[in-house]
Amino acid sequence: MARSTPQALAELARTALQSSGAAESAARCAARYLVEADAQGLATHGVARVPTYCAHLKSGRTRGDAVPRIIRDAGAACLIDAGTGLAFESCELALEQAAKRAQAGGIGFAGVTNSHHCGALGVLIEPLASRGLVVLALSTAPAAISPWGGKRAVFGTNPVAAMFPRRDAPPLVVDLSLTQVTRGQIMLLQSEGKPIPEGWGMDHNGNPTTDANAILNGGSLHAVGGLKGTMLALAVELICCALTGATLSHQLESLHLAEGSPMKTGQAFIAIAPASLAGRDVYVERVEDLVEAMQQEPGVRLPGERRHKLAQEAAREGIEIGDALLTQLRALATAR
Repeated sequence: MARSTPQALAELARTALQSSGAAESAARCAARYLVEADAQGLATHGVARVPTYCAHLKSGRTRGDAVPRIIRDAGAACLIDAGTGLAFESCELALEQAAKRAQAGGIGFAGVTNSHHCGALGVLIEPLASRGLVVLALSTAPAAISPWGGKRAVFGTNPVAAMFPRRDAPPLVVDLSLTQVTRGQIMLLQSEGKPIPEGWGMDHNGNPTTDANAILNGGSLHAVGGLKGTMLALAVELICCALTGATLSHQLESLHLAEGSPMKTGQAFIAIAPASLAGRDVYVERVEDLVEAMQQEPGVRLPGERRHKLAQEAAREGIEIGDALLTQLRALATAR
């Protein structure tokens, strides 16, 4: 296991992506968010994703020269076309547009279509919380959850994130996929040749399984909360695809295929200005009252607290990265 400064790791990731065909701005933007995910302890959404992104760039599943653009503008809402490029620049544009509209009219909605994998949503939306805005983020992904009572995966893991700024403290962060675990966790166990715990997923016949291969090859993951999580996955699917025109999850090929059709996923970002409702002071008072009530019981950990501490540690001590992944990134960075 090696250790790298965030700056050096970001430069390595940028070089790898750019060597694989990404424009400099797209590579730099993606690398920044991926490294921040690593810094916050979210290794499944960090630079471990770079080899997959590089494979997509080389095969044409994602365009390295795509430039995101606003294709529809309707006051409080807008739609951004990612052009099948890497998602991060498009999501940045969407968040900036959502913030601009929220600051002008109280709320802003920005959808992204023809997109790609967008990493950890909570990392993406953090900058808006620092501007005092409440932020909600949703995204689709290739099918992983079957409809209630079904066997075939139709809905994606469809992550959801929300961030609530506080007074003189890091924001509260809610950031989760709607499956019991991520595909990344199952892939990690698969690579180690280990069985997965019961209750994580089913094979293609709808039978419970502890075989990672059976889940990853035609099976499905259990939604968090059973029926309730399945319904939330449906809602995210409709918001991110029906409203934006993005490709539905069951029509997407696996993210982990080097070659295939462009992803064309959808994302949605909603920004809300507290001043437009009960007011900034009332909002902050309510948040702090709730935090105080939560912390009256020993052992309660605020959502986002661990991420903040890990990011501070990473800034001081660097980020741990596996030797095999580091070797792979260096090879991608020097390939021509």
